[in-house]
Amino acid sequence: MASDPQRVTLAKIAQTAGVSVATVSKVINGRPDVAQQTRDKVLDLLRHYNYGGYRDDLRSHPTVELFFGFERLSIYHTEIIQSVVDAGAREGIAVVVGRRGDHDPTADPAAWARDLAAAGRRAVIAVTANTLSPAIREALNRVRMPLVLLDPESLPDDAIVSVGATNFSGGHAAAAHLLSLGHRRIAYLGGTEHAWSNQARLHGFRSAVEAAGARVPAELVRHAGTFHAAEGIEHGGRLLAVDPAPTAVFAASDELAAGVIEAARRRGLRVPDDLSVVGFDNTPLAQVTSPPLTTIHGPVHEMGAVALRTALQLAAGEKIDSHHVELATQLVVRESTRPPRD
Repeated sequence: MASDPQRVTLAKIAQTAGVSVATVSKVINGRPDVAQQTRDKVLDLLRHYNYGGYRDDLRSHPTVELFFGFERLSIYHTEIIQSVVDAGAREGIAVVVGRRGDHDPTADPAAWARDLAAAGRRAVIAVTANTLSPAIREALNRVRMPLVLLDPESLPDDAIVSVGATNFSGGHAAAAHLLSLGHRRIAYLGGTEHAWSNQARLHGFRSAVEAAGARVPAELVRHAGTFHAAEGIEHGGRLLAVDPAPTAVFAASDELAAGVIEAARRRGLRVPDDLSVVGFDNTPLAQVTSPPLTTIHGPVHEMGAVALRTALQLAAGEKIDSHHVELATQLVVRESTRPPRD
């Protein structure tokens, strides 16, 4: 039978556990600098005495941080949030979303990591344009906070766990589809030029075109700098101004593809009669563009589930099968592509 919580003090719990009052306070506040064996003993006593109605939130309501290293999120990012939150709901895990505009880990990595640990995070799933710096990774290691990169734009080193998609195969499939329709003058509109994912999509695209005996002229390759629709309008318009103009465009995101469709409309071109367009990701946007967008399905919901499951395995000290996992992409044909005009 638990004792009357009104008669139990921190000093009593500390004395019973054989630790200091300060240590008990650290456990209550989620501080990471307490040995796990000591933490477990104090938590058991807090539950036993029902101190202040205390419940072990770190065990009953575990949380994972989903961190975005971007100040501006895209439609694709909202799909990532949905995928990880859904996976968390199935696992009984709460997901807390943060972004660089709210919390910048580069400013003080140690403080950021301590705050995450104090808030009860079990692990960090990061979506970022660049591999997190060694200082950030070291800070997370100090508080025993596992890190998983989700769909990284930059190729992570072997020490970092990541979950992504087969970007090369996706780029190859997009080009192969357009080539099968008879297109030979095909443009590529990418996002961040030096991002690994962007380069993989471009190389896959280029390999299919060149294998078909065609070529990709330099003037038909542009990088918008981001994967957003506004840049798709601007850079799509520049691609369409090339003489002779491309008969098809493969854009490295659905948002960029939607921008290309709008750029074509502004020039009096009809999709797909005058121009075929293929996107990447298969976000909900692809189904509501006019016309509905042919795109490469990125397995974002599967990636979110794998990333969360992997993060929890690492947090539990379990061995994982692979540090780098890539899930398959797939072509989804809708109404934005057709054979070119004769």
